[in-house]
Amino acid sequence: MKRLTPLLLALALAATAADARVRNVTDADAPRSLSADGPVAVQWNDPAGFTELKFSGNRWESQRGNWVFQLADHLRKEAEKRLPEGERLEVTINDIDRAGRYEPGRGIHMDSIRIMRDFYPPMMDLTFTRYDAAGNVVDEGERRLRDTMYLSNASIGRSSDSLRYEKQMIDDWLRRELGQRIATR
Repeated sequence: MKRLTPLLLALALAATAADARVRNVTDADAPRSLSADGPVAVQWNDPAGFTELKFSGNRWESQRGNWVFQLADHLRKEAEKRLPEGERLEVTINDIDRAGRYEPGRGIHMDSIRIMRDFYPPMMDLTFTRYDAAGNVVDEGERRLRDTMYLSNASIGRSSDSLRYEKQMIDDWLRRELGQRIATR
């Protein structure tokens, strides 16, 4: 039994290390939509084609994490608060470019730091369809969300959320699209 203990420990550590690997938004098993419960459905195209990954300056750093899912989840939660009772909203995220860029060539280890500048604003392209309680289309279309003044909002700057600029841009769009009403569900 004493000889098996180190082997079992090594196998347990290897299994834990495999599960602890960093998820990438481009992983084949990564979701491409949120679960279909509730009045707001959000899905997205393959992040490998998103501007964030194609032109980031550091594709490997840009694809790390679960940020597409987090932005979609934020969009759903905030839309549910504003959507009138009985209405439904379906959103497809077609492209995302997060605020800032990785600027290679700035020195050792600097290519893994996201640099925020006015000319690197957050961007999201999406299509949506809004339905009334009877299932009739109320509104639909394409939207190109941009926040060119993202660095000027002092209240956002104090947040430690790495997606704060993108979430604020989504909130601004939802206020314009759905209004100020906060629904109680």
